[in-house]
Amino acid sequence: MRRGITATALVAALALAATACGSDDKSDGSSKSSGELSGTVTWWDTSTVGSEDKVFKKIAEDFEKQHPKVDVKYVNVPFGEAQNKFKNAAQSGSGAPDVIRSEVAWTPEFADLGYLAPLDGTPALQKADDFLKQAAASTKYNGKTYAVPQVIDSMGIFYNKKIFKEAGVEVPTTVAQLKTVSKKIKEKTGKTGLYLRGDDAYWFLSFLYGEGGDLVDASTKSVTVDNPEGVKAMKVVKDLVDSGAAKTDATDGWENMQSSFKDGKVAMIINGPWAVADTYAGAEFKDKANLGVAPVPAGSAGQGAPQGGHNLAVYAGSKNLDASYAFVDYMTSTKTQAQVTKELNLLPTRTSAYSQEAVVDNEIVGFFKPVVETAVERPWIPETGSLFAPLVTEYTKVLTGQTTPEKAAKATGDSYRKLLKGWK
Repeated sequence: MRRGITATALVAALALAATACGSDDKSDGSSKSSGELSGTVTWWDTSTVGSEDKVFKKIAEDFEKQHPKVDVKYVNVPFGEAQNKFKNAAQSGSGAPDVIRSEVAWTPEFADLGYLAPLDGTPALQKADDFLKQAAASTKYNGKTYAVPQVIDSMGIFYNKKIFKEAGVEVPTTVAQLKTVSKKIKEKTGKTGLYLRGDDAYWFLSFLYGEGGDLVDASTKSVTVDNPEGVKAMKVVKDLVDSGAAKTDATDGWENMQSSFKDGKVAMIINGPWAVADTYAGAEFKDKANLGVAPVPAGSAGQGAPQGGHNLAVYAGSKNLDASYAFVDYMTSTKTQAQVTKELNLLPTRTSAYSQEAVVDNEIVGFFKPVVETAVERPWIPETGSLFAPLVTEYTKVLTGQTTPEKAAKATGDSYRKLLKGWK
């Protein structure tokens, strides 16, 4: 679900050519006769190919069975491309989907640009009070609701129980323990303790929050990433790599991290519930009981993990709003969310879903639910989705020895102040 937080810049012409399937190219996209939904709904799904996408595509097909005259055109768009791809299509007025699976940070940006339809009072937003407060927060902008929460998540340590048993170690609860445990794992098994993804700054947030830092303070319009806490967090991740406690990468981090863990080459990774289905497909986890999940080790200020997730939003220029609203409602219903949890171990956004049998009995949900409840929210400002590009550049350079933590934090802060006009 979250293969990378940083959107890939696309050439506009390429994006428009690739998105020509959007419903707003059709003059007959919307039709509602005698209360019966009909026409086409193009949905851009950004979930993981090979695991999540199969489940979401099947659920979309179930919606079609309930509404035989509606054709849902399912399109899986790579997560790293979707943000810019949608903006390019919406800006040109050609090729945008009716419904997009929007990462939580993208929603306020799309709303600010005028690309999303307000959903208050529409069939898309049923029983709004049923949604978890923290999940609903990212769907609102300037007093209106522009999306419906589909899934909510956070991050934890995934660990290989067999390797831990062989090394005779316990799960680390602090960064200091993480180094000690990794050293013993190396001595006893020859394997690396942690694979720390180095090409995506979202994986840095738990360390930043753990040192008491943050990217910005929206309440005071202040940039905080280059505060002493931010510098210290950069030093922490650099030390993990330099000490040999962790290995990292500069490109293709998702595949490198997942394959190393699934093949038993590393003992731990940092990841979220979106990675469980893919992890279970690995040779080391054919026996699902071998996968352990624990909180991300705490920094000097405490344990911190970012709140993430995905919303479903409707394109303001959709030619089939009625069917699009109904589709969003179906995809975020209690029944559907429980089905998604059962098949993919993803966390629901509706309070009512947590009383469903498939959710109550799910061990992954049991672990991540309290983590989500205390997770750190990102600022829901239009620029939030753009904060990661400058950060990942400096984060990667720190991990690969191309710059110092001090210089990296300063460069990121300077970039933020250029992006956020008038901020301190």
